[in-house]
Amino acid sequence: MAYREVEYDFDDDEGGVIDPVWLLTICFALGIWLVIQRYHSILNRAIFFRLAPPPQIKDTWTAQKLPEPSLEAHLGTDGLLPAMPLEGRRYITSYDPATAYHLDTMLADSPVEITKKIADAYEAQREWARTTFDDRRRVMRSLKKWLVENQEVCAKVACRDTGKTMLDAALGEIITTCSKLDYLINHGERVLSTEKRYNNLLMFYKKSYVSYEPLGVVSAIVSWNYPLHNAWSPIVAALFAGNSVVLKCSEHVVWSTTWFVQAIRECLKACGHDEQLVQLVCCYPEDAVALTKSPFIRHITFIGSERVGRIVAQDATEYLTPVTLELGGKDPAIILPSTDLDKYISLLMRGVYQNAGQNCIGIERILVHESQYEDLFQMFTERADKLRPGHSLKSPGDGVPPVADVGAMISGERFPGLQHAIQEAVDQGATLTVGGEPWVHPYLEKGSYFKPTLLGDVNPDSSIAQSELFAPIGLIMKYDTVEQAIEIANGTRYGLGASVFGPVRDDCLKVAKRLQCGMVAVNDFGVFYLNQDLPFGGTKYSGYGRFGGPEGLRSLTNTKAIVVDRWGWAIQTTIPAVLDYPVRSVSQSWDFVSGMVGFLYADGWRTRIDALMKLIRASGR
Repeated sequence: MAYREVEYDFDDDEGGVIDPVWLLTICFALGIWLVIQRYHSILNRAIFFRLAPPPQIKDTWTAQKLPEPSLEAHLGTDGLLPAMPLEGRRYITSYDPATAYHLDTMLADSPVEITKKIADAYEAQREWARTTFDDRRRVMRSLKKWLVENQEVCAKVACRDTGKTMLDAALGEIITTCSKLDYLINHGERVLSTEKRYNNLLMFYKKSYVSYEPLGVVSAIVSWNYPLHNAWSPIVAALFAGNSVVLKCSEHVVWSTTWFVQAIRECLKACGHDEQLVQLVCCYPEDAVALTKSPFIRHITFIGSERVGRIVAQDATEYLTPVTLELGGKDPAIILPSTDLDKYISLLMRGVYQNAGQNCIGIERILVHESQYEDLFQMFTERADKLRPGHSLKSPGDGVPPVADVGAMISGERFPGLQHAIQEAVDQGATLTVGGEPWVHPYLEKGSYFKPTLLGDVNPDSSIAQSELFAPIGLIMKYDTVEQAIEIANGTRYGLGASVFGPVRDDCLKVAKRLQCGMVAVNDFGVFYLNQDLPFGGTKYSGYGRFGGPEGLRSLTNTKAIVVDRWGWAIQTTIPAVLDYPVRSVSQSWDFVSGMVGFLYADGWRTRIDALMKLIRASGR
């Protein structure tokens, strides 16, 4: 095969050689880009800081065991108060509910001290409001780095103050808080950046924006069930929005919250900011009025009981302070017919007994079709009966590290009420197969343990099925039709979260959309909170407002609408002579405005043209 001879001209002046100037230019531009990227990386890099772990979490730590554990145990037990207690002041006894060991006795804040803390936060916020998103993101990144590196210490602190297990602390405290910080780092600026909004034809010559500006000093009043997350979550959201924050924790977790809040203050100092931005109020509920009625508090987030939430909301009317209320729930889990029970039994168990049932989005009611009721009840009975109550932190008296599935409850004060509700349900026909009473630890006899409990065939209208238990108690109910299941699920005063399990996703979604609540997980439990881009909150007596997601972050800001000229050099708003004061003719001005309305909004072009002619005639008289 012959090939044609082709002559190649390697000396073509039009190409073939790359100009070295171009190479130098590209290298120079790349170098500048790398320098800029390096500069931004340094600006956003996490800052290292230290906070010594409290000695109370060490394996060798021991302390006085309280004979009658309570927040005011110092009034009846010697040796708990400081050597020189302040006269006329109240104290809070902190203790481990799993062991009854005394942790500390802390001075409760007075109304004067609370007012001073609000004033300090107010002064610190002025400078913080001028920080950039890069500045705030660096604080969040530093906190996340510290939390990941000190997760075991943080989990132990939470366990020591609440009696929960290390696994419950990992799931409910560490993962959720890391998720919150990650969301703020990656998406916080996008949510709070100024937004461009659409205009209509009348405003074609304008540009419209919405900006989200810091409110000032905001407050969070939070519950005890997750001391790390309930403290950090509202604090970091408030800080990222440019606010300072005054946190009022539950008196049950003053000891741990003090340490968790100090970590944020140390981080702020390390990043070059004022630690006074974050204030912690430790007081009894009756003294919190200095916070809820303060004229300097611009927003309140409340997590707690319905009774106290009503008081907070009423106090906030003093200065019309906006309030977000999360008041708990009676979350149902609907299991649709033909669901694979073996596939979801572990999720259901976790939903009921996690954190000893002290979980605002825990599963409090399980609704199962009557054809699968016996199977599910038997499976639950077998597994619940094997759950081991106990504590997670090793103490000197433990021969080996303790193993526990379900930790302690925050106190034993509610045990009589729980026992009464269980007995009442049994009297009304419910079947009790597991638990139903407190559990006495072999050598920590003052620990606040309640046996994991299971009740079957519960009447949906009974008191136990209508009231939030906040305890390791599972309730299983039968239903005949899906319509009846939805009616039962919606049949309480609460509407926080829910779960729907079933073999067909579309069927689950149809049910989910009919549930009267703020959040639903399909074939899962509680995962809507791990996605921090979703709003968290409920309806009915579960409260109002949202925290989490864009909705929650923006609720901590002043939403401001701004309208500017698009082409200010060429066109601006002017008042037509026919509308100018003093009005020359009422009928003429009316015809002008009426014609303008018809031209802009009438249905059909013929009508619009007629309206335009009316406008022109009115303007030309």
